[in-house]
Amino acid sequence: MSETAGRPAGFGFATTTDEVVDGVDLTGRTAIVTGATSGLGAETARALAVTGARVVLAARRTGAAARIAAELTERTGNDRIEARELDLADPRSVRRFTDAWTGPLHMLVNNAGIMALPELERTPDGWERQLAVNFLGHFALVRGLERPLAEASGARVVCLSSAAHLRSPVVFDDLHFRYRPYDPWLAYAQSKTADVLLAVGITRRWGGRGVRADAAHPGIVHTELQRHIQWDTAGLPMKTVAQGAATSVLLATAPELEGLGGAYYQDCRPARVVEERSPDYSGGVAPYALDPANAERLWATAVRALAS
Repeated sequence: MSETAGRPAGFGFATTTDEVVDGVDLTGRTAIVTGATSGLGAETARALAVTGARVVLAARRTGAAARIAAELTERTGNDRIEARELDLADPRSVRRFTDAWTGPLHMLVNNAGIMALPELERTPDGWERQLAVNFLGHFALVRGLERPLAEASGARVVCLSSAAHLRSPVVFDDLHFRYRPYDPWLAYAQSKTADVLLAVGITRRWGGRGVRADAAHPGIVHTELQRHIQWDTAGLPMKTVAQGAATSVLLATAPELEGLGGAYYQDCRPARVVEERSPDYSGGVAPYALDPANAERLWATAVRALAS
């Protein structure tokens, strides 16, 4: 895809969610936003609610999600906002969520994530926790919702990624750091590359049925995601939460993107493919994150992991 294809005129780094949804009416459509208890997820849910869509906040902390749902109902006047339990680190929780779902699903925003855990943590299934939450849980969610997405006749899936994906491809021979020393940033980077490949895989497999997916880099935004790290952001191009969530909301709602998919967006536009990482992570997408063979291999690997 060219850098101009799928880019609404005038949108860029400073675009906000309200600008993205201005004039958009999604009454009668349904969206799920994972990890919508704070930060980018809560703002994404708010922006979707403004359009009139039914919005389901899927979160591990159901009490917090219910409070956000009530707040958003009051702020937007949309009474079709609800909270449901979803623990992405637990395949059984994901299965309960998808088994209980009824009706078509028009928008799925895979927003939830964890970042740079200081020590190696594994889920009860033995998965490295960042890969489990950021990718495998969302993979299971997407597969479990395949039929509702197809029933929507034009569903959009948004996979939250990061410029951190430029630090590492998916290391298929050691996904869970059983051989190499654990590194918080490499684990996070691998999971964010996996999220881009998920978008590629969804579009390749289900695009013919009207289900398309893209990946989004929100930019540098101060949220709870960074609770495990301390970094000096002086001089870096910072975004507000409303600016950071704008790309995700664009991918979920923009009519200009109908029929497109399998791309990586930043600043509300498709990113350029880069051959090496710039020192300041200024942008771009690595070829390995868009490679169809990698996407196919990761899909098959995830299927086997969830079956074991």
